[in-house]
Amino acid sequence: MKQGPKQEELIERILQLGEKAFRELIPILPTEWLQLDLTMPQLKVVLLLFMNGPARMGDIASALGVSLATATGVVDRLVERDIVVRESQPEDRRVVLCRLSEKGQKMIGGLWQLARDRAKELLEVAATSQLQLITEALEALLKAGEASRKDSK
Repeated sequence: MKQGPKQEELIERILQLGEKAFRELIPILPTEWLQLDLTMPQLKVVLLLFMNGPARMGDIASALGVSLATATGVVDRLVERDIVVRESQPEDRRVVLCRLSEKGQKMIGGLWQLARDRAKELLEVAATSQLQLITEALEALLKAGEASRKDSK
């Protein structure tokens, strides 16, 4: 879709505001995130499983853009630390799904909750009219995301 100058200007302003809002939500997280004893590939796997739920090893490798052997090594270390669990499927034992263990779920879920709590603090000082605008904006953004996914299929 061709964009006019006004639309481009608005998009840039939205992106700038989004970055500022993200920074406003994050002040309490760096300490907790820095205390995570995970490599970047391990963190990516944990976040992938947290956001998308259980996944096959091939799907994890594909999402990370690495070989199956590399993804297996990353997951092996997470399994050793009881952050990820591998489960065979009863109907087809060749299919192995990886999912977050209870420990892994608590670890990432706690960080997620900290960010949610910070967002709630910010929203609680907003007026009802501002909350309505924020709600409408987020609903419009989600609708655009759905349309974008439909267009890319």
